Amino acid sequence: MAVLAVTCGAVPSSPITFREDAGWCWYEDERVIMHDGKLIIGTVADGRHADGTRNAQRRGHIEVTVFDLAATKPLGAAVLHANLQADDHNSPAFLVRPDGRLLAAYAKHGPENRFYYRLSKEPGDALNWGAERTFSPSDSSRITYSNLHLLASENTPKGRIYDFYRGLDGSFKPSYAYSDDHGETWISGNVIIDVPTQAKHRPYAKYASNGIDTMHIFYTEGHPRNYDNSVYHVYYRDGNLYRSDGTLIRSLQEGLRDPTEGTVIFRGDADNVAWTSDIHVDARGRPYVAYSVQKDSAGLPPRQGGEDHRYRYARWDGDAWRDYEIAHAGSRLYAGEDDYTGLISLDPGDPNTVYISTNVDPRTGAAPAGGHYEIFKGTTTDGGATWTWGAITQGSSVDNIRPIVPVSDGNYWALLWLRGHLTSYINYNLDAVGIIRKLD
Repeated sequence: MAVLAVTCGAVPSSPITFREDAGWCWYEDERVIMHDGKLIIGTVADGRHADGTRNAQRRGHIEVTVFDLAATKPLGAAVLHANLQADDHNSPAFLVRPDGRLLAAYAKHGPENRFYYRLSKEPGDALNWGAERTFSPSDSSRITYSNLHLLASENTPKGRIYDFYRGLDGSFKPSYAYSDDHGETWISGNVIIDVPTQAKHRPYAKYASNGIDTMHIFYTEGHPRNYDNSVYHVYYRDGNLYRSDGTLIRSLQEGLRDPTEGTVIFRGDADNVAWTSDIHVDARGRPYVAYSVQKDSAGLPPRQGGEDHRYRYARWDGDAWRDYEIAHAGSRLYAGEDDYTGLISLDPGDPNTVYISTNVDPRTGAAPAGGHYEIFKGTTTDGGATWTWGAITQGSSVDNIRPIVPVSDGNYWALLWLRGHLTSYINYNLDAVGIIRKLD
């Protein structure tokens, strides 16, 4: 790993607080979008005041917060579903329909056979929503996550919207449903990535599309607690799944019969257990990905590993994946989820930039005084082989985790993250904060 010296970047003296009591996981997208001059943010409230006491009235609220980019001021917040479930896996995903109206989709963390969805009443208005509706792919499904993507070239002239979720027929596996009427009604698809074992392995998938005809899928064999994961890539186009080099696998409706049918990016083992973090597509339509690897888990039971994670970055150059270890990710966020890191996020507009959360020096792994997770910006000029790091936050009294860079609207750029304390995915005291920059 060749990492250049850390240099201090412009550290905001006071990041904007977009929403107090806000949580999100990283397997539902897009959680934050820019549209019509606004920043639209989806979160789940835990129901805690800043002092740690309970606020039962908001507990489990699925919320959308709207922020005016030009005026740099909040416009308000709306509750998509009151008291659904206090679990950060349930944050909503958003998509802008061709008519400018917004689609939001969300689900509980596994106990139900449905996902929920709502449409905004007017184009660009994320504060006023139509009635909530649900879709159940099957009676036995157990739904988690939503990932919304529009492929404009399918079902012309309307386009087809996909919701990639987990749990068709109780499988725990990446699955999909689709809509040919802009999210008004839904049709069940199938499992995308099968795992031919009796154990309920659950591949963890991230998705990115060009919005026209191609969907990229970046995934593992299972949960890193249960399997020594590698990471893989396939892409979907015109009804079929392909390896990174364009080799046909089979149709999307049939899906992968085994995770290993995809193109391996990184081969995991007992001392290198991978987990997907982010994926985007560059200006040439080529995917680039970021993920974490736990280094010290071999032979250890849960709650005794997770003290040494690394971040890795990989990029498809048209012929092969160029994959590099780029930074020390530090220790687990909490015992029991020993693979949870502060996360790495890609800049969707700049493949040469990443943002990471770590509680150590990203170059060396040395723990600084205080020990809180901080946000760093990393840049590369050689395709990912070497990186320069600059601090976005430093000397914090609380943790800064789970950064997100939403797709820019061409006028503004933003970086958001969660600031506070996370004890578990159902117990957190976090605010959604960040910075906004006007583009030249």
